[in-house]
Amino acid sequence: MEYRPLVEGRFIKRINRFIAEVEVDGQVEKVHVKNTGRCKELFTVGVKVYLEPSDNPDRKTRFSLISLYKGDLLINIDSQVPNQVVYEALLAGDIKEIQDVTYAKREVKHGNSRFDIYYETSTAKGFIEVKGVTLEVDGLAMFPDAPTVRGARHIAELTEGLDEGYRNYVFFLVQIGGIKDFRPHHERDMNLADTLYSGKDAGLGILVYDSVVTEKGIVIGKKGQLLEKGY
Repeated sequence: MEYRPLVEGRFIKRINRFIAEVEVDGQVEKVHVKNTGRCKELFTVGVKVYLEPSDNPDRKTRFSLISLYKGDLLINIDSQVPNQVVYEALLAGDIKEIQDVTYAKREVKHGNSRFDIYYETSTAKGFIEVKGVTLEVDGLAMFPDAPTVRGARHIAELTEGLDEGYRNYVFFLVQIGGIKDFRPHHERDMNLADTLYSGKDAGLGILVYDSVVTEKGIVIGKKGQLLEKGY
């Protein structure tokens, strides 16, 4: 997926979950943050960021913050993009575990939840819930960076759906290149971690892929791995 041409800036501070201040061409701009997570390890003063200009003249902010550097790593923080990236990869056959897709649809309600993708192949059908991952520590990707009751509920419902004959998956898209190892961030959300490993034991598919992140966009990268439970 490619964005419209992006604008470079320097991060100043985060005002709230949705708004940050960024220096663009010597001027301070209030910009929309397309990620409501904490991301404290990313939003540091002076880091280079990339902004997507808005095409809505009535919007209060002229730019949306899309990606930024953490050291040498360019990290896409757009929480709206992982679903599209995985959907495009699914249709293109770039997800090796789910091949020969004959039908796919986004945002499909089943039971008490709405899941990101419903898919069918000649031999299986199921739901995929996509989680974007931006938290990285010493080469290890983790999710979430803040507790998420909704995330644990989705995983539990996907696991329950296995009894209905669905082949369901949780897909962790690491929005960083070259990061292969992943684990749930049990220090922040033990319930989600326990629910994820219980789902895996029950047959729920757990997929981890990194991304190719550039100044222009983001596409799916290579397969990673979920580490064994270590707590």
